[in-house]
Amino acid sequence: MRVKLVHYLCTVILCGASNGFLVAHTSRLNNRIELSAIRGPPMETKPDYDAIVGPLGRAVDNLFLDLFRQKLEENVGFQTNETGYAAIIDLTSKLNARYSDREEIRRRAQKTLSDLFPSWLPGSYAILFSKPFPRFSARMNAWATWWAGTWLMGECEINDITADGREPGPAQGLLVKRCRFLEEAGCASVCVNSCKIPTQNFFLQEMGLPLTMEPNYETFECQFSFGKTPTPETELDAVGTPCLMRCPTAGALREFHSRSLNDSETTSQCHLM
Repeated sequence: MRVKLVHYLCTVILCGASNGFLVAHTSRLNNRIELSAIRGPPMETKPDYDAIVGPLGRAVDNLFLDLFRQKLEENVGFQTNETGYAAIIDLTSKLNARYSDREEIRRRAQKTLSDLFPSWLPGSYAILFSKPFPRFSARMNAWATWWAGTWLMGECEINDITADGREPGPAQGLLVKRCRFLEEAGCASVCVNSCKIPTQNFFLQEMGLPLTMEPNYETFECQFSFGKTPTPETELDAVGTPCLMRCPTAGALREFHSRSLNDSETTSQCHLM
């Protein structure tokens, strides 16, 4: 009886110590995550995105939204019961939750962009415009993205950038003042894998036009620079950004998307998406 009592007391003490260590360790881990996470802009300054209308008018914005939702549903492989902009976020979340391979997410997101155009258009555009008239093509796409993308990204303005070769690029840039997609998704991994890299790849590989997108996770600004090729430094900055404090998955997608198909090849999640 005495032996059982001693064993019981030892078990209680050890469990208590283990629980205390676990709580302390979890607290320290959460503190480190909070310290490394990005706060983003204040929620109280969030714009009324529904009141922002693109230069072509609300009816055209709604047509673009419906077409984008349809193509996204086809490439995600799911339908959504949400309506309006919430449908885009729901489908994007399902895309990122369904596939652990970030390359597959990027491929399907890029395919969604391709499907928005007639199959002959991107290749023809590269031959007729991007290659012979790169500056004109860059300006055209900056304006076209403003006309057709305000509903998706929020308020934008055309600006000047530095293109390849350090040549000035008048009106070849588009500044998204506070990206609606990033704000509503709330996740840096979704931003990089579902928007930034697929969009850059679409323009370069299919339209023949380099594009660098530089999201600012502190302000939610995003600078589009048409005619500027992404550098390893800009891409590393994007995939190595800390998680957003408001991320709905608490950074889980970062780990999920870094896994290879072989669990034994799982990579470190400190600096990779």
